[in-house]
Amino acid sequence: MTTEIQKRKLGNSNLEVSAIGLGCMGMSFGYGTVADEQEMIKLIHAAVDKGVTFFDTAEVYGPFINEELVGKALNPFKGKVAIATKFGFNITPQNSSKGAKDLPPLNSRPENIRKVAEASLKRLKIEAIDLFYQHRVDPNVPMEDVAGTVGDLIKEGKVKHFGLSEASVKNIRRAHAVQPVTALQSEYSLWWREPEEEIIPTLEELGIGLVPYSPLGKGFLTGKIDENTTFGDKDFRSSVPRLSPENIKANLAFVDFIRQIAEKKKATPAQIALGWLLAQKPWIVPIPGTTKLHRLEENIGAASIEFTAEELKEIQDEASKIKTQGGRYSEGAQKLIDR
Repeated sequence: MTTEIQKRKLGNSNLEVSAIGLGCMGMSFGYGTVADEQEMIKLIHAAVDKGVTFFDTAEVYGPFINEELVGKALNPFKGKVAIATKFGFNITPQNSSKGAKDLPPLNSRPENIRKVAEASLKRLKIEAIDLFYQHRVDPNVPMEDVAGTVGDLIKEGKVKHFGLSEASVKNIRRAHAVQPVTALQSEYSLWWREPEEEIIPTLEELGIGLVPYSPLGKGFLTGKIDENTTFGDKDFRSSVPRLSPENIKANLAFVDFIRQIAEKKKATPAQIALGWLLAQKPWIVPIPGTTKLHRLEENIGAASIEFTAEELKEIQDEASKIKTQGGRYSEGAQKLIDR
């Protein structure tokens, strides 16, 4: 039996998805472990049963195994769910085993975009990719060429919607002028609000949806991480400056104030963090990731939380007083962010 989560449209497009999606990366990539495939298929099926219709993956997650998992899991639900995947890296047998800390070099050349599209369609077992993001802006390929290539794939019926990830305002405009951009995927959460300065006003002006990844601050905003938490060598969070033990200690002020609001609202910190994002704009669709059923249920529960204008102002004011300590990415990963 499928439950209904409210639906949202991404920007001015006709892509309508559940207000909360499911980020699938962590099932096979990023945290140093690959979860059991059968368990993850069960979790994805549970998400569909609970009304989730928006699933996020990428060829680089694994590489490839995350798309294969998502393809297998969602095969019975063709036409009922939307799958987003991404292109933009040059994955070779030599660099494919490096892991999340050392991503392969960028490659958004038209021939690579086409090659990735064909391979992703096979792995995902679908006829058309619902939302095809450029994973990171490639400074060596003009944005017009990227947008034009995806536009051609849309004309050919292999892709339905074009997206960008972590792109600057300049590149969003350049892309959108050639092929309308349906969604921008970028990090956005209570403790990373930089998109509010220029990105969100631009998206509003152009009618582009926002898909926040890491909406729970890589797990930090759930209140489950403290200064004694250790991350394994292969867990990408071990290289995130703001999650070093000394910065965690300083950043716990965030969690404390979210916890206070959660108690008042009879919700969990994760639900407050997600509910706050949903309250910002009607075209924002966060994609929290999880490998656990109880977390999936908790995250979905955020879609029914409503805030008064006073409560939102209080959250905004409190969050603005706290200065996050530490960068959000290691130096190498930060270089891939287009600003």
